[in-house]
Amino acid sequence: MAITADDVMKLVKDNEVKFVDFRFTDTKGKEQHVSVPLSHFDKDKFESGHAFDGSSIAGWKGIEASDMLLLPDPNTAFIDPFREETTLILTCDVLEPSDGKGYDRDPRSIAKRAEAYLKSTGLGDTAFFGPEPEFFIFDGVRWGADMSGCFVEIESEEASWSTGKKYEGGNLAHRPAVKGGYFPVPPVDSFQDIRSEMCLILEQIGVPVEVHHHEVAGAGQNEIGTKFATLVERADWTQKMKYVIHNVAASYGKTATFMPKPLVGDNGSGMHVHQSVWKDGKNLFAGDGYAGLSEFALYYIGGIIKHARALNAITNPGTNSYKRLVPGFEAPVKLAYSARNRSASIRIPYVNSDKARRIEVRFPDPTANSYLAFAAMLMAGLDGVQNKIHPGEAADKNLYDLPPEEDALIPTVCSSLDQALDYLDKDREFLTKGGVFTDSMIDAYIALKQEDVTRFRMTTHPIEFDMYYSL
Repeated sequence: MAITADDVMKLVKDNEVKFVDFRFTDTKGKEQHVSVPLSHFDKDKFESGHAFDGSSIAGWKGIEASDMLLLPDPNTAFIDPFREETTLILTCDVLEPSDGKGYDRDPRSIAKRAEAYLKSTGLGDTAFFGPEPEFFIFDGVRWGADMSGCFVEIESEEASWSTGKKYEGGNLAHRPAVKGGYFPVPPVDSFQDIRSEMCLILEQIGVPVEVHHHEVAGAGQNEIGTKFATLVERADWTQKMKYVIHNVAASYGKTATFMPKPLVGDNGSGMHVHQSVWKDGKNLFAGDGYAGLSEFALYYIGGIIKHARALNAITNPGTNSYKRLVPGFEAPVKLAYSARNRSASIRIPYVNSDKARRIEVRFPDPTANSYLAFAAMLMAGLDGVQNKIHPGEAADKNLYDLPPEEDALIPTVCSSLDQALDYLDKDREFLTKGGVFTDSMIDAYIALKQEDVTRFRMTTHPIEFDMYYSL
């Protein structure tokens, strides 16, 4: 049931709330916030919004046009489980004060426009998304990069490299090997209690949890599986997940990261995204074709594959993303689909009913801005449906072990962020349909991400000394 502004005011009163925290997500996918004492919060905020300066948000307005409004969504209200003073959190849309419309660079407003566009096409009325963001928990991380040199050092008592270290109370020795984290019982899995606490808090704030476990990488890689939901709500939940995971880890004196490839030589973190489109209560992905899919679903897959390299700029938005997407390893780099083959970038999960029929896009990673990533994948899939883009035959062979002549016929995802940004620049029309994404927003996004490319390109890497110092 929808929560009204009156319901929120009752929640405030019943819980003796002291502060209200207005939250929104920037282009990079990081939540931002501003807090007001209860004396400056009333029901009117749900109509008039809260003014703030948008010029300091990376990739947003210039200082000459900086006034913006945060409009809280009452459906997102929850009590912050981590703050000492009772604080109510509200997720907001970012509006233009001049016309009250969603700001064209606000990720949540873009996601709302994608949902509205789906309905406007008549193809469907609801898109469901179910992301699986993996993450690492470390004991500590240090890094530096300046004129004197550069380094990164990861501390992890669970990591295989810690077998020879001395710890107060002794080295307890039970730890997973490299690529051995999936998934022995404790004490080899040392994060059971931390994950359980994360799950209980997620349930408490309204994010239904389905499963939790250690992941493949040995040094603290974990996953918490949560329920699917509609596009905007599921992106809201993903932001809640990141907040809870970061803060519970910190409460244990540890640090959590969604960085795709923090470790060399062990598995990286992906964010497989399950998705389906429905109309009038019927799953449009269910049919009598390959693996129980409909023609609609196959065309949707065709759209994802056609636009995958442009999507990479949004679903894999960092230079580090492409350390995970390397051919020849257990990475979903091949743009193919399969019901049995996890090496394909699009998998058709086995399910027991047509209601559960869906596809799983495996190349995204959890540094993606969920609002933008879900919206972009929906737009790519719908373009496939509208233009009847068939993805060809399914790939049921092991794509990691194909003869060279067959391997050359299967397209791949991008190999770098700058390549992905170039594809996004050239292949953007599927995103701008219905004004969901604007050219202005895409231009600003590319410029923002190009700063990462340039910074990374200019910085000397330690491995270059190994490769070139003695030449």
